[in-house]
Amino acid sequence: MREDFLHYIWKHKKFSTESLQTTASESISITSLGQHNLDSGPDFFNAQMKIGEQLWAGNVEIHVKSSDWFLHSHETDKTYDNVILHVVWEHDTDVFRKDNTPIPTLQLKGLIDTSILNNYEKLFSKKNKWINCENDFGDVNDFVLNNWLERLFFERLERKSKDIEALLIDSKNDWEAVFFKMLAKNFGLKVNGESFFSLANSIDFSIIRKTRPNQNSLEALLFGQAGFLDEDLEGAYFKKLKQEYMFLTQKFQLKNSQVLPIQFFRLRPSNFPTIRLSQLASLYQQHQNLFSKVVETNKLEDFYELFKVSTSKFWKNHYTFQKESKPSEKRLSKSFIDLLLINTVIPVTFCYAKHQGKDIEDTILNLATSINSEKNNIVDAFNNLKKVSQSSFESQAFIQLKTTYCDTNKCLQCAIGNTLLSRNI
Repeated sequence: MREDFLHYIWKHKKFSTESLQTTASESISITSLGQHNLDSGPDFFNAQMKIGEQLWAGNVEIHVKSSDWFLHSHETDKTYDNVILHVVWEHDTDVFRKDNTPIPTLQLKGLIDTSILNNYEKLFSKKNKWINCENDFGDVNDFVLNNWLERLFFERLERKSKDIEALLIDSKNDWEAVFFKMLAKNFGLKVNGESFFSLANSIDFSIIRKTRPNQNSLEALLFGQAGFLDEDLEGAYFKKLKQEYMFLTQKFQLKNSQVLPIQFFRLRPSNFPTIRLSQLASLYQQHQNLFSKVVETNKLEDFYELFKVSTSKFWKNHYTFQKESKPSEKRLSKSFIDLLLINTVIPVTFCYAKHQGKDIEDTILNLATSINSEKNNIVDAFNNLKKVSQSSFESQAFIQLKTTYCDTNKCLQCAIGNTLLSRNI
């Protein structure tokens, strides 16, 4: 038996309320179960009930055993002085207030339907399961699942908004600067995301604005901050970049000591950081005030057109500075743009709309459902249980579900877990 399960039972009134009595045989008539407290202190605030002939208003504390009251040292904590009812699974001792008056106790053992107890035991019996409900996930009602996925999708956006808001403060409310940092991070993908992010943070965005009109200057700035121009290599393009970077370093007092190392290892050539940085430079060289254009764009095809950029000329037949390769047009692919939309455009525009007091949830949903589902281990595993992820809306929701609820056993706070617990009742 777990305490959070008892919280769930109390919060949702999943117990028989007929002829309720305390362990001292006083009748209990509940008017309000109280407000669930997810911070420190009593578990439920402002409950209202009649115990015996006395009306009470106060807090409810829940434990597996009555003796847990002393195990948690509540008898010495004045925060618990206003507890009017001690709810337990099993009563094994009386508890008292500081003035030695007994705190009424309700034992739930014997009051909970056996079906919900069996469902609870089944749900939390591990047996090497990927997620607790994997044996029953496929049976979950589509209506319940879809509503829960929508809530998870926006819950994930709210979580990402916290990071974006921190960047906004650092950038002195410059949304273009925030967007550049987030975009740079996601141009680096998983391997170089944090490195690209540190690179973006090493450059004041005012410098990006000043160098943006000139592709060579912007590439020199990005490659130089990345540490790619530290060597002495042959080639006119490399020497030109290095000379330009030395000029920019003196002009803007640039430093790159805080930029994290950038990796080539285990990357496909199309994802080499040299290629991605040149594409990023091309994007900003082509579009002044890029974020302003992004917030004016709604349709997927229009985003594909906005992000339709390739590398500068040198990189059409190179992946590194030293070695020439077969010529190819290294444009941003639609699948890569999809990732930028999922991880940068949608979160930043969602956060921006919140700050502007605008409701764009429907617009965000329409865009997310038009983007193909991500392909990763989490999404693949859920699709094996039930074919449900067809767009980025579902894939983002499933990532939120797995990392926030499944991995931390928060089934009692999950709509799917709640549905499975209530079966056959």
